[in-house]
Amino acid sequence: MGWDSPALVAEAPDPRPRIERTAVRRVHGALTCYEVRARTALEAVPGGWAVNPYRGCVQACRYCPARRGHRYLGLDSGADFDSRIVVRTDIVRRLRAELARRWDGGPVAVGLTGDCYQHAEELYRLMPGVVAALAEAGAAFTVRTKSPLVLRDAAVLAGAAGAGVAVSVAFVDDQVRRAVEPGAPSAQKRLELVAALAEHGVVCGVAMAPVLPLLTDSPDQLAATVRRIAAAGAVSLEPQVLRLPPGAREWYLSWLAERHPELVARYGELYGGGAEVEAGYAARVAGQVEALAARYGLAVGPPAGRPAVAAARQLSLI
Repeated sequence: MGWDSPALVAEAPDPRPRIERTAVRRVHGALTCYEVRARTALEAVPGGWAVNPYRGCVQACRYCPARRGHRYLGLDSGADFDSRIVVRTDIVRRLRAELARRWDGGPVAVGLTGDCYQHAEELYRLMPGVVAALAEAGAAFTVRTKSPLVLRDAAVLAGAAGAGVAVSVAFVDDQVRRAVEPGAPSAQKRLELVAALAEHGVVCGVAMAPVLPLLTDSPDQLAATVRRIAAAGAVSLEPQVLRLPPGAREWYLSWLAERHPELVARYGELYGGGAEVEAGYAARVAGQVEALAARYGLAVGPPAGRPAVAAARQLSLI
């Protein structure tokens, strides 16, 4: 009696997003965190390096240029970016190894793909280790945030040569803020954060980004923002006009069409089909902000900490 071979049944593809299949998923109320191991800690960016403990951000800024990254995880760049956060749980260990092995001494920006002091940081506490690793290596680094949680680490930031914090305050119109930055603290709270960091001895500047065309770019709005930044005790500011890369472009323009349909055509002219605003417009806004910064005694550029010595790299030569 012969035996029939069992039928080969193809397994149905797993319909879950890729990140769901590869990460440990933990739910904290309305927040979902995906815990992953970092493939790399130091990411090359124009002008230096970036360290990103988190991808995604509950501050839900409509314009965030990091939104596109969620698409590669099988998530959407809209609501998923705001509520599903990727947590690189071993980033401190990887960062220490890479600072010793592959870092070239260039400046480091912390928190480009999601605010590094957003709510997830209260749960995972990755930043004290990140700051310590960068400080021990003698890196010049800038922490970018909107969150008062950064005050928790003020002492170590104040003691780290080369460390600076750039608090994002793009405009002081709270009506606009509630619409495009619904999960972020008010401009007033962020200005108070600048003052508090300065009182703790932390070198603190302001990222005046993004200036929103036709919404926050009038001469009076720019002047009011720069004046309040200076009064808060910032040492510098960095102006930048809104960028609209894929992911952010769709999410921001859908909001614009709903709330300000009369502006859509002009945005089409300013941005064409690309991420960058028309060059003449960008130069005009930059010139206005730089003139205001000079009037109020502010440097233009990232906050510059005390000169740092790359200790880890020097030791490797002994």
